[in-house]
Formats: sequence, C-alpha cells, structure tokens
Amino acid sequence: MSAFDEAMALRAQADGGRLGYLDAGWNIIDAINGGVVMSVAATALRDELARSEGAGSVSHPDPLALSAYFLSATRPGDVRVFPQVASVGRSMSTGQVSVYQDGPDGPIERVRALATFGDLGAASDVARAPAMPDVPPPGECLDAQLAPKHLLPPMMSRLELRLDPSCVGWVFGEPARRGVIRGWMRFSDGRDMDAISLLMAVDAMPPVAFDLGLGGWVPTLELTAHVRAHPAPGWVFVELTSDTLAGGLMEEDARVWDSTGRLVVQSRQLAAVRTPT
Repeated sequence: MSAFDEAMALRAQADGGRLGYLDAGWNIIDAINGGVVMSVAATALRDELARSEGAGSVSHPDPLALSAYFLSATRPGDVRVFPQVASVGRSMSTGQVSVYQDGPDGPIERVRALATFGDLGAASDVARAPAMPDVPPPGECLDAQLAPKHLLPPMMSRLELRLDPSCVGWVFGEPARRGVIRGWMRFSDGRDMDAISLLMAVDAMPPVAFDLGLGGWVPTLELTAHVRAHPAPGWVFVELTSDTLAGGLMEEDARVWDSTGRLVVQSRQLAAVRTPT
C-alpha cells in the first residue's frame, strides 16, 4: 500500500466517526500538510456517501468542490473524522466534515469543510480551459531533492518535485518577485494521482510567498478546490500564482494539469504571511 493510501485508511467507529492516523512523514515543519488533511476529510465524506447509499456502486464517488477552514494545526497522530451528508441529488451530493484530534482538555477541531461530490466520469467534454504553460519537461527542471536535506520538509520524502528553472531564484536568495512558482509533481512511491490526492497536490508546492521574498511558515486559513477531471497517469504540473498581499494575508491560486495537458484541478487559498516591518 502506498504511503498516501495508508494516510487515507479510515476505520468506522461506533459514534459514526472514522479514525485515521497521519504520521510525521506528511509534516511541513511540525504540522501535517493541509492538503493531506483535506484529502482525509474528502475520503471520509466519500465513504459516508457510499454507506448511506447502501450496497451497489457509488453514484457520486468524486469530489467536485471542497472548501476547508483550518481552525488549528493538525499534528502527527490519530485523527477523528466526522462526516455528515447534507443532501443527495441525482447528479451531486453535498456534505460537511470535521477533523478532530485529542487534546489535553478534550477534542480539538482542526479542519471543517463543506464538499460536493459527483461523478467525474460522467462529465462532458471540455468546452473551454486554460492551456498548460510551455515549460521544460521534468528532466530539465530542478530536482527539489538536490536542496540541503535540513531545508526539505518531511513531506518531500513522499513526493518527487521538479521546479521550473525560471521560478527558482528564491532557492538561491534571489526571488523573482513575480508571484509565480511552478513545477512537476508525482508520488515518490509510484502511486498515480487521483481525484482525492489532487486535493493534496494544490497545497504541496513551496508557497508562492517564497517567490515574493517572504520566508517562514505560511499557514492556510481557508482553501477552496474545484476538481475538474480524473488525472491521467504520470506527472502533474502545478502552477501557483499570487497578485495580492495586504494586511499580512495573501491569496494563492493553484492550477494543475495532468500528463496529457488537461486541467484537472484549480484552487484558491487565503494564507497568512509575515512581512518585513
């Protein structure tokens, strides 16, 4: 089983919740990557939709839209996930889900999300979509593993990341200040991306704040993702952009294309940054 599938493995509990475990290999600094927690939340809601439908095929197996609010940092360890179906329709179903961890004074809510599920396989052909940027292939991009090991967050052991050479000035102390970071991504253990893991992909790149010359932790306050298609096997290409920074907050927009050049997910998040005084 791949490391990602192990992280998505949830066990039903008597109280209607689901129990999972996230190890420190998904850490960014000392907190679990928010995209991984979103994927866990989506997995729990997908499973609850399947349970509520009973035996037979799942008619709404894919996340179409998910909006998550990050209430506190998720730490390595057990997570308790509580999904609730809000509505079931012919083509879509919607629900909410909360992720908790035990704290010294009781449960602590980490993430609360709303999500709509459908069937991406039933989607019509693309009528309009942005083309993938003209970028070098993965073999001509900068391998993130070449960075000093002490600078790599633990999560980078789970991913292969190749950064576009035009967007890596910040690595050498010379940020371009264009508000763009992009590159190729895939799981290091050979697992292909799917609709659930795309929710991780939009939040797994180095934050675009680095290209603006801003370092340190960039915690996500809210993230909304729209999954547009099942990704083809192989690499995905992720582009992050930002054009507004005010009051210590910035937006980060992500667009992800699969190995065929099809747009498969897009997102926007609001994140907090520390700006020089």
